[in-house]
Amino acid sequence: QVQLVESGGGVVQAGGSLRLSCVGSGRTFSRHDMGWFRQAPEKEYEFIGVISWSGSSPYYADSAKDRFTISRDSAKNTVYLQMNSLKPEDTAVYYCAAGIDSYSSKWNDYDYWGQGTQVTVSS
Repeated sequence: QVQLVESGGGVVQAGGSLRLSCVGSGRTFSRHDMGWFRQAPEKEYEFIGVISWSGSSPYYADSAKDRFTISRDSAKNTVYLQMNSLKPEDTAVYYCAAGIDSYSSKWNDYDYWGQGTQVTVSS
């Protein structure tokens, strides 16, 4: 069993930055690939990016590639999502998700999800 807790959301002006954190716990957490998704009101989950269990090879959606960075600190059991140059359309609830062999852009390939953290970007 893996538990995930996100933090770092908030309200930021357009052009600003936020760093989201996802702290994992559980005996097997270190073996899980970690994805980030977001969901805006009335919309489906949108893939942002994924980082492998080893911390290598982050992969991003095209919409995130130039502005968002995913990193992993294994010593702290924490995965980060650094978001720069934020836009109003980035407003959503952001989730981290964990899965073994889940290096994927599909939300249903992940087994465990955090509770989400709200990001609101004002214009």
